[in-house]
Amino acid sequence: MDKNMLKALPPEADIETKKILKQLAKTNRSLAELKGFSDTIPNKNILINAILINEAKDSSEIENIVTTHDEIYRAMSLDSFGDSAAKEVVSYRAALWHGYNLILKNKSITTNMIVEIQSIVEGNSAGIRRLPGTVLRNDKTCEVVYAPPSSEVEIRRLLGNLENYMNEDDMQIDPLIKLAVIHYQFESIHPFYDGNGRTGRIINMLYLVLKNLIESPILYLSKYIITNKLEYYNLLQEVRTEENWEDWIIYVLKGVEETSRETLEMARRINHEVQLMTNEIKEKLPKLYSKELIDLLFFEFYTKTRFIQEGLSVTRKTAASYLNTLEKEGILVSEKIGKERIYQNKRLFDIVRYNK
Repeated sequence: MDKNMLKALPPEADIETKKILKQLAKTNRSLAELKGFSDTIPNKNILINAILINEAKDSSEIENIVTTHDEIYRAMSLDSFGDSAAKEVVSYRAALWHGYNLILKNKSITTNMIVEIQSIVEGNSAGIRRLPGTVLRNDKTCEVVYAPPSSEVEIRRLLGNLENYMNEDDMQIDPLIKLAVIHYQFESIHPFYDGNGRTGRIINMLYLVLKNLIESPILYLSKYIITNKLEYYNLLQEVRTEENWEDWIIYVLKGVEETSRETLEMARRINHEVQLMTNEIKEKLPKLYSKELIDLLFFEFYTKTRFIQEGLSVTRKTAASYLNTLEKEGILVSEKIGKERIYQNKRLFDIVRYNK
């Protein structure tokens, strides 16, 4: 196979070998358990927002955009925060949220949606590559290992083929097997000047939502790729040079299986903490308690007086009083960031930050 020639989908090789199907059964069980638990959580936004921060952080880290949870927290809570890496992570999460809402609205994934998502990831409107010369090199030797399609016409033809493959109702091939094929194909098309990896990982979650394998984008897959980064890139290349689909598909299926288990544990810890804080506020501050307040306290790592004021339809003075009282009881922790006082849900923050 010419390493400079990318074939249209579907693959010609057998992508349902015995080894693949054996791993597929285990992966489907783990993913179904995660979906079942997440369906029982009353306010899914709590879970989505918390998990997406780790997904955004680790997906960006794969691209050598390294930041900390503390920097992300400040970037989220203060528009003028100067850490560019943290802002890129926040942009990734915004792109994922935007894509999720597009899926709910359109019930499909299109090339235009992908371009829209990438523009949010990168913060520009450069769009699909129009200039030749893009190659992927070995980081250590600088040797060219792969030359993706170079003309805009060819890129758009392959994206159109990928769009059809993603959206068709193919009952013969399991969607999780197709997920591995889709991810390989998108990364090999490499349609943008930058942000292909992060955009591709967003597409992974959106495809799982599209196929109703998860209700919302909560599958935290990037940590698995970081842990097995060398294998990830080696197997991508082996599909290009040797058509080794079997090992690549099994790699992705194992990633979904492992990630499903880890995400399920995090979801359980978050749900448990919601219940603990609910009981604590009911016991210590019964006049303050409402389900709406709990939802606001867990929607992000942090809250502000304005969020409480608007979310509960109370005066600013009342909102400030609520937050001060919650801090005095040790439920929230505040700090001054810029000109504003930010109240952090440190319990949620620590669950997500340590993720163990």
